[in-house]
Amino acid sequence: MAKEVRLPQLGQTMEEGTIIGCMVKVGDEVKKGDCIFEIETDKATLEVESPVGGFVKYVLAKEGATLLVGDVLLVLGEKDEEVPQSFVDSLKGGKPVTEAASVSAVAESAAEPQARPKETTSRIKASPRAKKLAGELGVDLATISGTGPGGKITEQDVALESKKAKVKSKKGKSQVSGEKEFGAGARLGATIPLNKIQRLTAERMLKSKREIPCFYLTTKVDVTELVEVRTKLNSAGRLTAETGDVKVAYNDFIIRAVALGLEKFPIMTGQLVGDAIELAEAINVGLAMSVPEGLIVPVVKDANKKEIKAIARETNTLIEKAENNKLLLTDLEGGCITISNLGAFGIESFIPIVVPGQCSVLGIGRISDSCVSSDGEIITRKLMNITLSVDHKVANGAYAARFLDYVKKLLEDTTIFRARPEK
Repeated sequence: MAKEVRLPQLGQTMEEGTIIGCMVKVGDEVKKGDCIFEIETDKATLEVESPVGGFVKYVLAKEGATLLVGDVLLVLGEKDEEVPQSFVDSLKGGKPVTEAASVSAVAESAAEPQARPKETTSRIKASPRAKKLAGELGVDLATISGTGPGGKITEQDVALESKKAKVKSKKGKSQVSGEKEFGAGARLGATIPLNKIQRLTAERMLKSKREIPCFYLTTKVDVTELVEVRTKLNSAGRLTAETGDVKVAYNDFIIRAVALGLEKFPIMTGQLVGDAIELAEAINVGLAMSVPEGLIVPVVKDANKKEIKAIARETNTLIEKAENNKLLLTDLEGGCITISNLGAFGIESFIPIVVPGQCSVLGIGRISDSCVSSDGEIITRKLMNITLSVDHKVANGAYAARFLDYVKKLLEDTTIFRARPEK
């Protein structure tokens, strides 16, 4: 019996998705769990898996089309089943399917015994990005064993194969990486179309500037002891015992301090709704990351309830998923504050833009050695600028200042970062 496969809601806030890749064609056999489409939402690029098995009879979703949750993607049926055109028309609101191959043609081709040709690149299961990267690097997809769902070849697989090939040919250490820089390949005078993530990011930032009246607070944090704590946690001999082989980044310390700050100053999690401020149900901290498609903000859930090593494991997992294009919508939802760290680029300080739906965003600058006065003497300390952008509709200056000062003190005290035995 014919079964339609519809676009699922892959996250609580997902309403639509743009088709950027179709992994099947009419006549293909699909098993439950196989990746059939790659879609792009306002937050991430995701894979759609088939909820049932069968043979593809019609593909209704075209690449580039934006569909609502619940719209039909394709029709599956038994191998020799004939699906009436009226059934397909009813799924499309009576509109005829103009580009789908007829079921009878599929049945006829299946009935003719022919030698199966050697699988070509177009038949190999690979994501669109993997195919594109393979073309750029000259990698033969037929030589790669995919590590994605259903054996699909990912962009990371292509990059790894390219590295192996360069090592074997003794051309020196490979500089190829599965992660491309944002804006790579841009040339002066070129016109660069926006992808969906870039377009929606632009729309949301414009909305933020128009509708969120912000004020900004900047302070210096003495992170001298924090640097020492991080060095000890990541040193040989303590790494396995206390962090489970996961190195702790400065962002992990900041996430924990901010989460505890939100717990003490809960209005900083709020949003103005009508004539009331609604506070977040959980303290989830977003960490801004740059990916080839633009800017994404994965979220550490219940960050106030986690020790530093647990936060480190979670952020490492989110970073790995982001690099391999494996983030789910659930990884990107529910944030009540965002942390954006540009210190690695040598930025001293900057003013970040509040994400619509959140009260504030914290911008982190680089750690630098500075001379300070202490008891009449000049000493060198490691200082870090942090800037808080705040929605004035939700919090006033005094309240936000106390929140920022509390976060500063937690980062300088470092007591909260001492590893404790897990229960």
